[in-house]
Amino acid sequence: CTEEIKNKYNKMNLNNFIKSIIEDIEYGWENGDGAPFSKHFYDFEGAKYFESGGQNVGLQDLIKNHVEPEKDALYFLELNFLNIDIRVDEDFAWVTADTEVQGKVRRNDYEFDKTGHQTFILKRIDNSWKVLHTHSSSRDRKK
Repeated sequence: CTEEIKNKYNKMNLNNFIKSIIEDIEYGWENGDGAPFSKHFYDFEGAKYFESGGQNVGLQDLIKNHVEPEKDALYFLELNFLNIDIRVDEDFAWVTADTEVQGKVRRNDYEFDKTGHQTFILKRIDNSWKVLHTHSSSRDRKK
């Protein structure tokens, strides 16, 4: 029974740790801050990140051409990851979440309000968890 409690405690700690990575990424998107991506994403040749039909290849492409420019392109961006589901199998983890995304575009004052889904794939590398891949998809919120 003690081993079972220990395993449950370790799983709770790991889930909380992975959730904190997701929260850092959420902060990075909302603030146009590439630092959480540099910290938590594994930078490797051929890395791909998908969002609603678009694609960034490589971590620097994601940060320099997507994350950071949004802070100047938008008046605001609010992103919420909800119903976060974390699954771990040894050195791999995958996370799915529902998303809510609201914002306002500077160049035309267009306001958007979308809902959708997000997937993160993580791997334990050198005793640290790193995001290998993300895929998000959203559409206008149903009224």
